[in-house]
Amino acid sequence: MRLDTDTRTLTREKVRLFVTGDCEGLSELRQALERHGEIELVGASESAAESVAALRGGHLSVVLHGTRDSRLPQNELATIREHTAAPVILLASGESSALLEEALAADVADVLLLPQMTENVVFAIRKAGQGGRRPPGGHASRGRIVTVFSPKGGTGKTVIATNTAASIAKNEGKRALLVDLDLQFGDAAIMLGIEPEKTIYDLVVAPGELDNEKVAGYVTRHACGLDILPAPLRPEDAELVTEAKLAQLLEVARDSYDVIVVDTSPFFHGPMLATLDRTDELLLICSLDVPTLKNVRLALQTLDLLSFPSERIRLVLNRANSKVGMKPGEVEGALERKVRFEIPSDRAVPISVNRGTPAVLSDARAEFSRAVREMAKAVVPAEADAAKGGRRWFGR
Repeated sequence: MRLDTDTRTLTREKVRLFVTGDCEGLSELRQALERHGEIELVGASESAAESVAALRGGHLSVVLHGTRDSRLPQNELATIREHTAAPVILLASGESSALLEEALAADVADVLLLPQMTENVVFAIRKAGQGGRRPPGGHASRGRIVTVFSPKGGTGKTVIATNTAASIAKNEGKRALLVDLDLQFGDAAIMLGIEPEKTIYDLVVAPGELDNEKVAGYVTRHACGLDILPAPLRPEDAELVTEAKLAQLLEVARDSYDVIVVDTSPFFHGPMLATLDRTDELLLICSLDVPTLKNVRLALQTLDLLSFPSERIRLVLNRANSKVGMKPGEVEGALERKVRFEIPSDRAVPISVNRGTPAVLSDARAEFSRAVREMAKAVVPAEADAAKGGRRWFGR
């Protein structure tokens, strides 16, 4: 599917879907999904028992199951789960509060009450397909994902991402992972002075199941204690880091790290969407110039269209003390949003970049370093919040 915005076109992979059961409106929805360019409808049946052969094989991304009952269809769900590990979305008609309450306690990806707009259902399907079913016996606490994003190059995004991640590892004493998701031209490794032997490309194309031990074998450890998963060495390798593989990687990394900092490219492409779906804190980088303000405003509009929670967006004004004829208050007025963090322009930054050492480590007394340390401290989860990791943010 392609979602056109004022600035970008978003391209996604098809989701392999199977539909079972029956409820009012399901037939019309199935026909709409069959015509949808983002969905590959593998098949449909009136009951799970009739679809055992189709459910087997591990090829499905999501199963939709319609029910006319007001209670959770335990037998049907048990049959589905016996033959596939794909996440299940329940479809029901009208009001069904009891069904919603029971689904919260069951291993159900979502419950949708029909009728629904087709795009809303597709969004829920993609959400469920990216997350997959988590294995039992996971950790009690899961890492927080902090995504650093700017819709325009040259705003200092990677500098902020690398310094924030290094500060979390060094100054906050947390297990931290930096993922360079600027897949074609990522510079995070260079800014950390690292020449990695393995990258995120090597990890996702390696054979075998992706687990904590496998991730540990592909990260590079910085002297400050930060682990980094660098961008591919060749731009052409970027396309193999698909959103499905990235989604699985982030879910696995949550179990090994307290904080995962993701440096991104200035595009709303598939891997970025998969990351947004798991993001607890979005650091949206802005600077004191009109072109960047225009792009940030469009980015905020796009995030709203994607139903990303506004309360998770933190506006970061980089080079906030620059004398360029614009003040932070004007930025807030133009974007109709408060600036959460102000990062000053500092001579220590270009020096640290050229030396391959984050300023928070090489010049801790610099104004830039103090501001980044405060920001890093603010995004580190409290113990109670960490236990709530993995919250889903899509709406009904």
